[in-house]
Amino acid sequence: MKKTNKEKLEEFIRVDHAGERGAIKIYEGQLLALNTLNKDEKLKKLIESMKIHEEEHSNYFEKEIKKRNIKPTRFLKIWDLLGIGLGFGSTLLGKKAAMLCTASVEEVIDKHYQNQIDQIGDDEIDLKKKIIKFRNDELHHKDIAFEEGASKDGFYRVLDEIIKTGSKIAIKISEKYWINFLIQHPNINNPSSFHVKNL
Repeated sequence: MKKTNKEKLEEFIRVDHAGERGAIKIYEGQLLALNTLNKDEKLKKLIESMKIHEEEHSNYFEKEIKKRNIKPTRFLKIWDLLGIGLGFGSTLLGKKAAMLCTASVEEVIDKHYQNQIDQIGDDEIDLKKKIIKFRNDELHHKDIAFEEGASKDGFYRVLDEIIKTGSKIAIKISEKYWINFLIQHPNINNPSSFHVKNL
């Protein structure tokens, strides 16, 4: 029976917990724009329907991270702000940009989830089934986005690369709990008194 690497498993659940929460924040940012400066009831309903899937995914990983006593990334609040900003900003650029935002993120998540599926063994079959289901949801969102006008022509190709690069960086950072920064230095003249705090 194929066994799942426990260290990798923690990384998978940590980053998926952060990622699904981030997806909700992107949609919240888009809905904020659609409720204020760029009203479009049809697009609003579409985004609300996709947000429901992300909430299902997020709730699952929220339970898993608590059940398995896995420490979440400390970047959650930063990802929240960036997600809302990305969603709001892309929607202000118009429907094509809003839909490209979804398509670009989902293309990254497609490969991300498939990589996890390939590494999860039979000892974590329930988790594997959930991630397969969630990946299919994300692929459906990507298809919807292209059907609704997502484009990679001209300026949108640049936007696509920016969104994908940002998503990949966030994934790499969120996987690791051991990323450390010097945040406390009670005595600047005594380096041994410095404290590091996990992010």
